[in-house]
Amino acid sequence: MPGLYSKYIKPIHAIGDASAIVTSIISSSVILFGKVNPTTTNRFLELIIFSLLTWFVCSSFLKSYKFYRVTNLTRIILNVLKVIALFIIILEATLNITEAEANRQFLLLAYALLTGLIISWRVSVVLSLRYARKKGYNYRKVIIVGFSKTAIDLRRFFVSRPEYGYRFLGFFDDHNTDKPYVVGSFDEIQNFVLENGVDEIYCSPFNLKRQQIVNLLDFVDNNLVRMKFLPEPGELPYRQMKVDFYDVLPVLIFRSIPLDDVVNKVIKRTFDIVFSLAVIILILSWLIPILGILIKLNSKGPVFFKQYRTGLDNKKFKCWKLRTMTANGESDSQQAKRGDARITSIGAFLRKTSLDEFPQFFNVLRGNMSVVGPRPHMLQHTEQYSRIVNKFMVRHFIKPGITGLSQVRGFRGETTEVHQMRGRIKLDIFYLEHWSFFLDMKIIFHTVINIFRGEDNAF
Repeated sequence: MPGLYSKYIKPIHAIGDASAIVTSIISSSVILFGKVNPTTTNRFLELIIFSLLTWFVCSSFLKSYKFYRVTNLTRIILNVLKVIALFIIILEATLNITEAEANRQFLLLAYALLTGLIISWRVSVVLSLRYARKKGYNYRKVIIVGFSKTAIDLRRFFVSRPEYGYRFLGFFDDHNTDKPYVVGSFDEIQNFVLENGVDEIYCSPFNLKRQQIVNLLDFVDNNLVRMKFLPEPGELPYRQMKVDFYDVLPVLIFRSIPLDDVVNKVIKRTFDIVFSLAVIILILSWLIPILGILIKLNSKGPVFFKQYRTGLDNKKFKCWKLRTMTANGESDSQQAKRGDARITSIGAFLRKTSLDEFPQFFNVLRGNMSVVGPRPHMLQHTEQYSRIVNKFMVRHFIKPGITGLSQVRGFRGETTEVHQMRGRIKLDIFYLEHWSFFLDMKIIFHTVINIFRGEDNAF
């Protein structure tokens, strides 16, 4: 999706803020004292480190890194000034409590430089991004479903403000086919979205039937398209929505995903790298050779089994496992079943203890998977279940995991019935909508407990 790079604005601002803090402190020292460090090196470094920590705590508390695609400069500057005010209050209070010596002129100059640098940085980043969008970069293709006054106002906003990076492709409505920019009826939406690579659908539900809205929600979930609602009279089938503003026009965003936030994504990715490295170095370095010898002695074939599975954004990747079956030509199409004759004796033990999944920590390290997330399926099963299980494709909005909420809640192993897969999907969707670092820790804890206790669904 060409328009989803806005998530990188947050780390860009954070890096700029950190640079502004360091620059303001060093510049103030050079201007007033003619040298970088007016006191001892340790004390100067302490001031810089404490200032950085205090700034990011203040920014997190005031949510100053929460950016909307459509944000006016006044709001950006006001948010920065709030953070600066809180930052100065905390820094001054800390200096008074600790009775640390600090030159008043030095502090005032540093505060002034910090204010100017951060505001200049924030504004320059936003203006540069708007210029790039105006030139055709970082855009999103959008359509509006339902022809109403609010929808017309939104279309006018998209067209008149190209700096926000929206490409309006048309209205879809069953009752106003003769109106300007109406390119099709409701029944034509799905083909149009798939053929034109639409990124976002804005729905004006007042002119739609409830079942049409439900069908549209199912479609966007199954095809990884973003959905937002325009507030109109009428009742919607979903209650948990996030409100965004385009100028003064409120837009309701359907399905808010915490891992769309780049800070959350960095936290999760950092943990994945640290945790997977620890497992690889401390456990797999000696366990894999032992298990490899046992697998080779038990049956002919390779130690590792590699299979294409669907991951983030429905892209395929090669998933690693320890081989638990005899070599066969049905491994990419036929799911393992209880009492499966293909499973070797050592393979049964590996499956029961989940040790066959351990090589997937290499997938985590490479970035194909996460430690926690929805379990990845074979390509054939993804295609099969996407046709018969509603909202199956929603799980591909985030990376697949070695373990997941559905696994620790009992939906592990063979899924012979559709209702089992539906139960798994409900838990996967709950996870991606309610992700938190502590939820991941809880899932990992229960996974470890299940490994030692054993599971009935593992075979």
